[in-house]
Amino acid sequence: MRIGIVCPYSWDVPGGVQFHIRDLAEYFIRLGHEVSVLAPADDDTPLPPYVVSAGRAVPVPYNGSVARLNFGFLSAARVRRWLHDGAFDVVHIHEPTSPSLGLLTCWAAQGPIVATFHTSNPRSRAMIAAYSILQAALEKISARIAVSEYARRTLVEHLGGDAVVIPNGVDVDFFAGAEPKPEWQGETIGFIGRIDEPRKGLPVLMKALPKIMAARPTARLLVAGRGDEEAAVEHLPAELRSRVEFLGMISDEDKARLLRSVDVYVAPNTGGESFGIILVEAMSAGAPVLASDLDAFVQVLDQGRAGEIFANEDADALADAAVRLLADPERRAALREHGSAHVRRFDWSTVGADILSVYETVTDGTTAVAADERSTGLRARFGLARD
Repeated sequence: MRIGIVCPYSWDVPGGVQFHIRDLAEYFIRLGHEVSVLAPADDDTPLPPYVVSAGRAVPVPYNGSVARLNFGFLSAARVRRWLHDGAFDVVHIHEPTSPSLGLLTCWAAQGPIVATFHTSNPRSRAMIAAYSILQAALEKISARIAVSEYARRTLVEHLGGDAVVIPNGVDVDFFAGAEPKPEWQGETIGFIGRIDEPRKGLPVLMKALPKIMAARPTARLLVAGRGDEEAAVEHLPAELRSRVEFLGMISDEDKARLLRSVDVYVAPNTGGESFGIILVEAMSAGAPVLASDLDAFVQVLDQGRAGEIFANEDADALADAAVRLLADPERRAALREHGSAHVRRFDWSTVGADILSVYETVTDGTTAVAADERSTGLRARFGLARD
């Protein structure tokens, strides 16, 4: 099958959507499919052979963050050229409602289109206001996927229609097989995320640190991610700053090793999360997870059975839960065991097969002259567009 995948966000700025698309493309390539990914990228960004650059992206406020997107006449021309050269059997667009390559592709593409919705935002005024502009593009989509029930709910409430829920995927064995790093072991707490983005929750964790470190005098915090490190610790007492180690941007291999090494992984995110891929990665690596009680996080953590939950933005609750976990090796072992079993449902062997089933359903539909009862049932299951 010839598969075209559209990434809305700049390839050179790491993020959950980019990682999902990368891993999805490589999963299909291993199965023998021909895959091309269209993505924004700076001129000097090294790209895998399957990625086609749509040109440099610009920063745009989106979903409580700043996304680097690509839009405009030049981008539209590159989209049309990519579609023409690719002659794809199916085009898979991610975040088609953002002002990005996805929307441009919706307008330009012919044939089967699958769209994945990652955003969870129950109060998106922008999406409501833009509905009339988006409607014509959305009507061309053959099948819709949402990465969680909360992303599906955003789609239903703002744009109508429905979607099948297929979560983000993870290579579970990659994380499970990583070697712990000795210098990252020994009563360590881990955090991975953009330091400068408040919704990732690092300020909440920093506020909780004095209480954690008072109760656990040998505890340390390891922080991986880009951002202003000095600003991150400016409100932390000076005597505690040496117990926070900033690792900067780390490779996928080191991320897996970090998650294999820490005693507790903390996800203090405050909002705007539709899934929580880092939680799945942490569970895959066997890290006991402590996360804010965002709806999407609670679902990923099996309603709290695969990880500990604390009240969102409550630094005291975070500190109390972290202290309990650090003091209770049996509880941490139980979380590792449950998380390692629970996370298998997010492995690419399952997620990739489900997405491929959607592709096969919509491509089969283009060659069918009439739909029988079975195809009608499949269309309902996958939230397919009606004629």
